[in-house]
Amino acid sequence: AALNVFPLSVTGNFPPGSCFFSATMNLAAFAGSVIGFLRYLQLKNRLCRPWLNVAGLAFFSIACFGMTIVGNFQLFALMKIHDSGTLMTFGMGTLYCWLQAYITLRVNLKGEGTKVAALRFLLAGLITLCLILKFAAQCQWALVMSFLIYVGTFGIDFRHSHFDAVCTDEAEHPEESRTSMIEQELQQL
Repeated sequence: AALNVFPLSVTGNFPPGSCFFSATMNLAAFAGSVIGFLRYLQLKNRLCRPWLNVAGLAFFSIACFGMTIVGNFQLFALMKIHDSGTLMTFGMGTLYCWLQAYITLRVNLKGEGTKVAALRFLLAGLITLCLILKFAAQCQWALVMSFLIYVGTFGIDFRHSHFDAVCTDEAEHPEESRTSMIEQELQQL
């Protein structure tokens, strides 16, 4: 059933804690989305089964969206919505962890795949165990920390990649571009 026995969520029920909880969860969801997308780009041309990469991006995107739901719908006010966000976050997040561990083993970046995959499989197992034992507050903290450590392991793979954001514009100044476009249209008439 639902994960409504999550004491960590109780901390985000009343102001001002709810404000900090929401802001933290929204920031974490954004950062997670960026990391998930970078991981997708990193693996885009390296997998013989590209659907695995797309599935990973979908799983993690849903998990990150679930984080915003958890952060913005307080447990005591809207329990069913909050619990659905929790299920999205930890359910899809756990699937993502197992999938990325498998992908890490298959891709084997710079010959480090076996070692990194072993670490990720171990963490995915710990995350799964903590999810099963979610009734204990200690397991919930261990679950969250294990997820954070897991996402941190992408730093091992990211050091082998270079990501560039390129923004190009043919015109140096927008006003000059608009003027030249008007002149070109007048010449065509």
